[in-house]
Amino acid sequence: MRPKFFPASVLPVLAGSAWGFMVAGQFDLSAFVLALLATICVHAGANVLNDVGDDAGGTDRQNEDRIYPYTGGSRFIQAGIMSASGMARLGVSLLAVAAIAGLILLLSKGAMVLWFGIAGLLLAVLYSLGPVRLASIGLGELSVGIAFGVLPVTGAAWLQSGSLGIEVLLFSIPVSVWVTAILLINEVPDIAADGATGKRTLPVRFDLGGTSVIYFLLHLTGVAALVALALLGGFPASAMIVPVLLLALAWQAARAIRTGIADRPAMTRAIEMTLGIHTIGSIWLAGCALFVAFFGA
Repeated sequence: MRPKFFPASVLPVLAGSAWGFMVAGQFDLSAFVLALLATICVHAGANVLNDVGDDAGGTDRQNEDRIYPYTGGSRFIQAGIMSASGMARLGVSLLAVAAIAGLILLLSKGAMVLWFGIAGLLLAVLYSLGPVRLASIGLGELSVGIAFGVLPVTGAAWLQSGSLGIEVLLFSIPVSVWVTAILLINEVPDIAADGATGKRTLPVRFDLGGTSVIYFLLHLTGVAALVALALLGGFPASAMIVPVLLLALAWQAARAIRTGIADRPAMTRAIEMTLGIHTIGSIWLAGCALFVAFFGA
């Protein structure tokens, strides 16, 4: 299930809930807990099913360049710890727990929960499995950005406030691009194995130089979204301070991508910096929302 990556699902719910509290002035603890449970289970289920899909496609078996524990999957199937069918059952069970939590939210909050839930479950499954396999056609990065950014942030905000709008969508974009950057940089050590097995990720399609540019543009997009949000008056301009400072880390990571697995220590540091950017940035945005809620803009 790769719990080390669970902050990528926990922090969007935290940020979205903080925004919802800022808007509504009240906090629904039970809705927050259920949303957190559902999102973590979808994340864990997607990770497990991704291992099943990568094993079926032969990607993990051929991947000799992975950087443990960040890339290349859990290797539970290859190590004989679990069978592919057992992993599939575990993945489906995790999604079922998420569906139960979603059903409780549906009964208490209304039909909007259903649409958020369906979108999240579909992205979790279609990322790795089925006839589409989004990860193999260059849409995996976009799907992860939506599934672990836009959906949990706006969904958690709606659960607390009952409202959606352009402001919360802009608020979700930095979180979305930061989590997309995590996936993108994690795919760099897997280029050879992914390319050999037909998994056409963005790094496979654009190679190291292009991936480096895409990676840094993602971070710039997050800052641009906060600029637009500030111009709309939906959030203080001071919220941009930390995301702008984090661009320095993003620039270093982008440079490391250009050399890729040839410099394993630099690549490892770049992955860890990317995880740090997501964590620091998401906590900062949640803190900014709470500051506005308690003290005003």
